[in-house]
Amino acid sequence: MRITQGTFSFLPELTDDEIGLQIQYALDQGWACSVEFTDDPHPRNTYWEMWGLPMFDLRDAAGVMMEVARCREAYPQHYVKVNAFDSVRGFETMRLSFIVNRPDVEPKLVLGRQDDRSRVQRYSLTTVHAAPRQAAVKGKSCVEQNTNRETAS
Repeated sequence: MRITQGTFSFLPELTDDEIGLQIQYALDQGWACSVEFTDDPHPRNTYWEMWGLPMFDLRDAAGVMMEVARCREAYPQHYVKVNAFDSVRGFETMRLSFIVNRPDVEPKLVLGRQDDRSRVQRYSLTTVHAAPRQAAVKGKSCVEQNTNRETAS
């Protein structure tokens, strides 16, 4: 399942050149960029780990791209995102945020519903990580392997 958080999440993956252009746009607006990463993309997990400090004085996208590359190298199986923060008084908010790296296998979010008193329904999201692929036994199909496991138990 593809996690859809932040700007551009419904579009195909951005190339490094496209990421650089978006970062340069943010810097041209006077926004400070930062890089964050996580292995838990739950929608309520709003506090990702920061990669270094926010880059308030930077004016060239190459500096942010260098930090993105370092973070990707250190955490290749994590989500990495770039944030652009507007510190102008009255705004002081995140203006742009987008994912620039994803793990090879993305976890699945499952919606759970629980009926409570007075016909109240409570919902929860649970992250389910994909099971690693099982190594195939030489000469047997996956169906034969599963059948043998079921009959043995």
